[in-house]
Amino acid sequence: MPMVSLVSRQGRQLQRYSNSGRRLVVGCIPYKFNMDNPCKSDLPQAMEVLVVSSQKGCGMMFPKGGWETNETITQAASREALEEAGVQGNVERRLGKWRYQSKTQPVVHEGIMFPLNVTEELARWPEMDVRWRRWVTVAEAREGCNHLWMKEALDRLVRRLSSSRRRKSSS
Repeated sequence: MPMVSLVSRQGRQLQRYSNSGRRLVVGCIPYKFNMDNPCKSDLPQAMEVLVVSSQKGCGMMFPKGGWETNETITQAASREALEEAGVQGNVERRLGKWRYQSKTQPVVHEGIMFPLNVTEELARWPEMDVRWRRWVTVAEAREGCNHLWMKEALDRLVRRLSSSRRRKSSS
């Protein structure tokens, strides 16, 4: 098993920016299927997503952070999931790109979200002392997340997985 660094990256010296000067933020929606009841026909009931607290501790969100110049976009999504939520898995096809207002500064960022099919949940991770993590239902994530763009990404993921599941069951 590979050794996992228990230190998060710090600083913005390697941060990527769009052509219009917006900070590029990459995130993911870690998900898994509830093995206690894997036969549920309703995907949002059978699926769980992992949310984390913001560093300031209020509200829940999906792992996200700056995309750095020395990594690919999927490496950035994986790194954020590891640092903030302590999970690893398979990064899947991009859900989309959103522009959103920073909560702390008068600037707009560009956020790009990916699904992360979780294969491993670590007992220790870099930000475990400053964030909590929790597996929740899709409905709980929608209700507790204050970021509209993250809710839209979640809706896209549910639609994608639902249509994929319907295609498999009709084959």
